[in-house]
Amino acid sequence: MKRLIQGLHEFQTTYFNTHRELFELLSQGQHPKFLFITCSDSRIDPNLITQTEPGEMFIIRNAGNIIPPYGATNGGEGAAVEYAVHALGIEEIIVCGHSHCGAMKGLLKIEKLEDEMPAVYQWLKHAEATRRIMKEHYQGYEGEDLLNASIQENVLTQLENLRTYPVVQSRLKAGKMHLHAWVYEIETGEVLEYNALQGQFLPPNTQFGRIAWLSKEQQERIYKGSYSKNS
Repeated sequence: MKRLIQGLHEFQTTYFNTHRELFELLSQGQHPKFLFITCSDSRIDPNLITQTEPGEMFIIRNAGNIIPPYGATNGGEGAAVEYAVHALGIEEIIVCGHSHCGAMKGLLKIEKLEDEMPAVYQWLKHAEATRRIMKEHYQGYEGEDLLNASIQENVLTQLENLRTYPVVQSRLKAGKMHLHAWVYEIETGEVLEYNALQGQFLPPNTQFGRIAWLSKEQQERIYKGSYSKNS
């Protein structure tokens, strides 16, 4: 706790004092431009890796950056998505997975979790689509290759789950929303974004296949969920 109290003091005496105008503005309301969905892992800091200020991103964090399909649970994820899109008018949603993800390690051996961590077991069952994809399409993978593939596939699966939310479907259909799949590599600091045209994760600054730039026909195929890495 001493470390946290020291941090609070430093925040109040340095950062807050030099950004007082920003916080006064934020006290009047929030107007974030991005919904950032990522893992609870302590090694991930959304504002740090994106170099954003308070108020710029609405953030959802949980084990495995999972968004259950619409109606699958009454948890806070669905409510947060709905609020971000409907109340805050956010048009850019990023699902960001990360290397060495413990949740994905657990998902690959989920049967071992039922007795030891039953709550984790129940939560990871919301990622059953990811587990099935790995089982059916990655039989020859093992070790780090299997884990890295599951991390990427899970991010794409969560984009599919987001599309089941009526508020997201409506905005996508109107061309007023864009979904992005990212993977953050802890050891290098690099962030890769899924390129729908090339079917792989690439550095965002080299990507020319973002959904916003695709033809109407290509956007429609992606909207219908035909952008799987293995398609």
